[in-house]
Amino acid sequence: MFKIGNINLPKNALFLAPMEDITDPPFRKICKKFGADVLCTEFISSEGLIRDADKSRAKLDIIEEERPVGIQLFGSQVDAMVESAKIAEGASPDFIDINFGCPVKKVAAKGAGAGLLNDIPKMTEMTRKIVEAVKIPVTAKTRIGWDESNKNVIHIAEALQEAGISAITIHGRTRAQLYSGKADWTLIGKVKNNPKINIPVIGNGDIIDGQSAKKMIDEHHVDGIMIGRAAIGNPWIFEQIKHYLKTGETKPIASIKERVEVCREHLLESVKWKGEKTAIFEIRKHYSGYFKNIPNFKPIRIKLMSLTNLDDILDVLNEIEQNAD
Repeated sequence: MFKIGNINLPKNALFLAPMEDITDPPFRKICKKFGADVLCTEFISSEGLIRDADKSRAKLDIIEEERPVGIQLFGSQVDAMVESAKIAEGASPDFIDINFGCPVKKVAAKGAGAGLLNDIPKMTEMTRKIVEAVKIPVTAKTRIGWDESNKNVIHIAEALQEAGISAITIHGRTRAQLYSGKADWTLIGKVKNNPKINIPVIGNGDIIDGQSAKKMIDEHHVDGIMIGRAAIGNPWIFEQIKHYLKTGETKPIASIKERVEVCREHLLESVKWKGEKTAIFEIRKHYSGYFKNIPNFKPIRIKLMSLTNLDDILDVLNEIEQNAD
């Protein structure tokens, strides 16, 4: 057991990473059903919240079944981040997470996300003022550094802890790597085993199954694991990791019928949540995960990706299900 602020969490807790156009309430609810312990919203622009932009406001929506859940914010201006944290707190999340790790150019180039990795004083000031402004726990997600010659996450973790965060999640890549190459878990371990660090440390990066999760835990003693891209179209990864950690055995993958059922549930919930057009577009990111390793799936996938009508997609899903008999 460990705590993030006043939130009690199990040993080796599994977190769903915040991902743009992925971790909306319908998908978070499904991941919760399959064993995710902690969920987080898509990252939300502080400027968007302050301007009352519809897209940013919609991302504040939380359903009770998904708790504990955090709202993740990104931005480059301290005052705007503080104001947006107050707005986010009004949506009643269990914690606020600050994004210091997003590597994409449109975010980092504006001095937000991983763009703050080279300005620790500003990171620290932003964090301290957010912690002071809200009554719920504040966490941070970051990377091991800007590039190969600037892996300063140990210093960053100490500074953010001093500023008042209740936990830190570390992605084991630099900003320069984006999502390529291998995650370096050794620096995550050095933060966790740093005697100056007394907050929970969550490891992130290249966790794709029970074996990789166990390796991170055994070798680096992290408090929890965050799953990102490996969960897309694969909410079963959480129960599979838990099964492996408990038994040392690999849980069989879900049947084709179950995968169709969950994909259909995900699609229909998304349609209710954000409308048919947006739901159909966004679920396309999940098809490869939902139907991985199905023989001769490529032409079906191409067809699914081209369809723009809900009934047509449901017909294809029904066909996959019937052919699985």
